[in-house]
Amino acid sequence: MKTSETIALYEKYGFANYTRLPVVIVRGQGSRIWDADGKEYLDFFPGWGVSGIGHCHPRVVEAIRAQAGKLIHVPNVPFYSEEQGLLAKAISERSFGGKCFFCNSGAEANEGAIKLARKHFDGKRYKIITMHNGFHGRTLATITATAQPKYQAGFGPLPEGFVYAPFNDLGAVERAMDDKTAAVLVEPIQGEGGINVAADGYMKGLRQLCDRTGTLLALDEVQTGMGRTGKYFGYQHYGIEPDIMTLAKTLGGGVAIGALVAKSEIAAAFVPGTHASTFGGNNLACAAALAVFQTIDAEKLMDNTNKMGKYLRSSLDAFAKKYAFIKEVRGLGLMLGVELKMPGAKIVARCLQNGLNINCTHDVVLRIMPAMTVTVGEIDKAMDILGGALEEAANAQA
Repeated sequence: MKTSETIALYEKYGFANYTRLPVVIVRGQGSRIWDADGKEYLDFFPGWGVSGIGHCHPRVVEAIRAQAGKLIHVPNVPFYSEEQGLLAKAISERSFGGKCFFCNSGAEANEGAIKLARKHFDGKRYKIITMHNGFHGRTLATITATAQPKYQAGFGPLPEGFVYAPFNDLGAVERAMDDKTAAVLVEPIQGEGGINVAADGYMKGLRQLCDRTGTLLALDEVQTGMGRTGKYFGYQHYGIEPDIMTLAKTLGGGVAIGALVAKSEIAAAFVPGTHASTFGGNNLACAAALAVFQTIDAEKLMDNTNKMGKYLRSSLDAFAKKYAFIKEVRGLGLMLGVELKMPGAKIVARCLQNGLNINCTHDVVLRIMPAMTVTVGEIDKAMDILGGALEEAANAQA
């Protein structure tokens, strides 16, 4: 189909709840995507982090093909699934030895985490503390957990029991706690919030505070999980373990899947009838996710993430020294942000026009998250494009 024909279909039959550019992507491979007109782009924000090991990785594609020819879906009741069991084992062994519940998205995983925390205390403790500028999903409960008013506007009344504190402010979290607090829910790096990295003392302090008060520490690793930061899970940078963890995005290599992981004694609160998902952890999605783990390990992608992350960071730091309108570069691994002293939309648009896809969040933070398979050559080309866009912005200010 022509680009105009596809757009016409959306205008006639689709909701208008997404802000889209007049571009139709039809193919992807690694860090590159192509539109319906044949134009090629470097994708340094692949699927909002979903394609974390690159588009259509051969191992994932083959796993999907093989599984689709054998069994796509079997219900969670009354049957067991081999693929689901193997995936739970893969996650547990690489994290903190917890048990897994599978769903279809990060929002569902976080919704499950909220329910699990409350159920663990049998309703006696129900409050969830979350952080300003966090993001946890688009369900009614998770937009309430997301302490950003722009996501909540027009959806009231919102569910009760959510309390907000400033990010990286341990004292504020402690002051927000009371005897009804069930859990603290926090991202190791706030993605939608602007690539804000949790301080080492903050994360360790949260663990100690939760231990002292008997509160659960739940980590939203939807964006930071699966090697994005240079370790399998973001919490591993801090020398702590959570009680609950949520995953999605890169987990399925492009196939929709989410996971709720919890220590065994906490997972025990979900007895039959308390929580479920029809499609969660189906055979196809789990086969794809297993292939993602196999790829990360076999191709040593976390080593590449650390190496390429440092290489990319050096280029971004050089830009920060050159352009006064760059306030700060921050992030871990291949989850990097460039905060500007002005809106970044025009820079993102110019990059896309010249063949580079990046993102701007919080109006002023360029979000750059290439696949873990990215190469030096691809980074060099991307930085040439970004550099040109930054130079144009500088000239416009002169």
